[in-house]
Amino acid sequence: MKRKLLTYLFSASMLTGYAQNNPSTMIDQKVNQLVGQMTLEEKVGQMTQISVEALLKTTNGVVNEPHEIDPAKLAICIQQHKVGSILNIGGDAQTKENWQTLIQTIQAMALKERLKVPVLYGIDAIRGNNYTLNTVLFPQQIAQAASFNPSMIQKASQISAYETRASFIPWTFSPVLDLGRQPVWPRIWETFGEDPYLVGELGKATVEGFQGNNQVTDKYHVAACLKHYMGYSMPLSGHDRTPAWIPEREMREYFLPQFATAVKSGAKTVMVNSGEINGLPVHANKHILTDILKGELKFEGFAVSDWQDIQYLYQRHRIAKDNKEAVMIAINAGIDMSMVPTDYTFCEDLIALVKEGKVPMSRIDDAVKRILKVKYEVNLFDNPSGNNKDYPLVNSAEHNKVNYDAAAECITLLKNANNVLPLSNGKKLLVCGPAANSMRVLNGGWSRNWQGTNSNETEKDKNTILEAIQNRFGAANVEYAEGVTFSEEKNIDEAVSKAANTDVIVLCIGENSYTETPGNIDDLTISAPQIALAKALAKTGKPIVFVLTEGRPRVISSIEGLSSAVLHTYLLGNEGGNVVADVLLGKVNPSGKLPYTYPRHPNSLHNYYHKYSETLEFDQWGGFNPQWEFGFGLSYTSFSYSNLKLSSNQLTDANAITVSVDVRNIGSVVGKETVLLFVSDQVASVTPEVKRLRAFDKIELKPGETKTVSFTIDNDKLSFINHSLQRVTENGDFVLSVGGLKADFKYLGNL
Repeated sequence: MKRKLLTYLFSASMLTGYAQNNPSTMIDQKVNQLVGQMTLEEKVGQMTQISVEALLKTTNGVVNEPHEIDPAKLAICIQQHKVGSILNIGGDAQTKENWQTLIQTIQAMALKERLKVPVLYGIDAIRGNNYTLNTVLFPQQIAQAASFNPSMIQKASQISAYETRASFIPWTFSPVLDLGRQPVWPRIWETFGEDPYLVGELGKATVEGFQGNNQVTDKYHVAACLKHYMGYSMPLSGHDRTPAWIPEREMREYFLPQFATAVKSGAKTVMVNSGEINGLPVHANKHILTDILKGELKFEGFAVSDWQDIQYLYQRHRIAKDNKEAVMIAINAGIDMSMVPTDYTFCEDLIALVKEGKVPMSRIDDAVKRILKVKYEVNLFDNPSGNNKDYPLVNSAEHNKVNYDAAAECITLLKNANNVLPLSNGKKLLVCGPAANSMRVLNGGWSRNWQGTNSNETEKDKNTILEAIQNRFGAANVEYAEGVTFSEEKNIDEAVSKAANTDVIVLCIGENSYTETPGNIDDLTISAPQIALAKALAKTGKPIVFVLTEGRPRVISSIEGLSSAVLHTYLLGNEGGNVVADVLLGKVNPSGKLPYTYPRHPNSLHNYYHKYSETLEFDQWGGFNPQWEFGFGLSYTSFSYSNLKLSSNQLTDANAITVSVDVRNIGSVVGKETVLLFVSDQVASVTPEVKRLRAFDKIELKPGETKTVSFTIDNDKLSFINHSLQRVTENGDFVLSVGGLKADFKYLGNL
């Protein structure tokens, strides 16, 4: 008995020591203690998020610049309603120093309250701290996806976190893990493309860059927010925030895996899909928010609504009769924090609902514990604002060099007839098109303001494509004529006239900045004035290089044949102009690959993982026939693949297959190659896709150099969601393909 007692005491002391030294356990203890001291009003305040625009000083109804907190408005927010979170910008980007003042002012008032709970400030720091002036603007997510380089993306995200934290903001509404498979959708450029596996791997890299590899952030990292959980990106119409119809099998097969990967990687928050799926708004969907997210995925962070989306349950979706009923539905479904965003009706109605027994206190306590845990994890209680001296590298040459290197890996060469590129120094160029001399176009939306409309002013110290080409090729060798805007013809005759004295035409076309609903379009075809300009320039007989600057793949089939080369820049960010010029000159060898399928026709929008019934073999009139397929991208060198080997032609649950292939640079310049491994299931109980990406790697090869690339294929990589909504791998035959080489193998289950 004495021995048992000593053993128990030793075990208890070990557990106590573990709790004292385990950050997560210690945080849980602090959270439970704090929640036990809270009144209902204080708890509901923690669940409330107000936009800073409701708290700023104004003159004649216009927000003052630089922004200033109105003490009276802040007092109503914090002292009266106990609000625990504030978000975003209220207009245009501010200086780092002004952000620091704003955050310090907010936290000073919060820390005078009874329990001294700091405010959690969140911001749309999309691919950089874009709401702070003079910070690095990396390529947008769709461009990053073209790099197929998780380590590069992790490094860029780490810098974004550093520069966001320098503004004393510890929480970013990023990454977007929506599946970019609907090209019309105006937010496709915020995604990592159309493939679930690619999105998952790059999302994981982003979360690890934002939060660090540990699960508790520090003064150089921020809490990530996964957007927009889930199915937001597939509206039936293609228009933002319009109804989606996605069977649950499809949801689990294509839209859930990347969120599951990021949750497993420790992501601390998620933001919820603004739209409806199958007739039910996701903000009201307990199955998606609670059963799947918090149950199946075991998500321990908190779920925040998107902008005004609880109110929209009655204003837009009409599944509630008023705000109070909307609040009841959303909170009971699993929303933890409401982005209200500009009034206090959420607080008032939720307090009433709890007192009436319509929202249980257990649901309130669960939400508040999740929110407070994140506040402790980002170290707000010990460091509610920050110290400016800790961030000397903001917008430094070091950070901007990483930005340049990242953009250089994103740009994608889609066509290069007769090796017209790279151009020799000394060539005379005509640069034209509406995207040629615009930083707004290079950066897109979420760039210093919501729609990215002021980048030409805020980024005027950066180089547009025109300016960078003039710098690289010499101003005397470069003619310029805009020719057209995105919406109207301007001076096409001038462009044609100037082309006569040049060797090559660089035509910069695409679309202007936008995001969300203002980016809705009715036709994916590139605009008519740009088509007219391309056709007019083609009549000169001079070779034309298309430079595509666009957030989604605008259809160019009517003019693609007029080009000698096509460079896809997506939205490359502040270093985009320099990278385009260096690719034209050959200083950069492009290595990006398409992260989506580029359509040939506006009504033929297949994904690469289409079904066999969608192939040209079975549908010769409208089957899969894109302009360029997912994963396509050229280089200034050539690569050969050989010696595809499998460690076995039989895969079992106990024994994975190792796949190896030799990749050789058979050209004359150094190049980077993304090695893509696809697997095709030959027969399955759910109609199989023609192929699915199951692994990838990016390597650099010198001329004549060969590297062996290896992958591991296990049964999970072959799995799919069956009709019973279970993830299964079925016995049968599979075909593996890498670089045009193929190999057969069998899966034999538990043998």
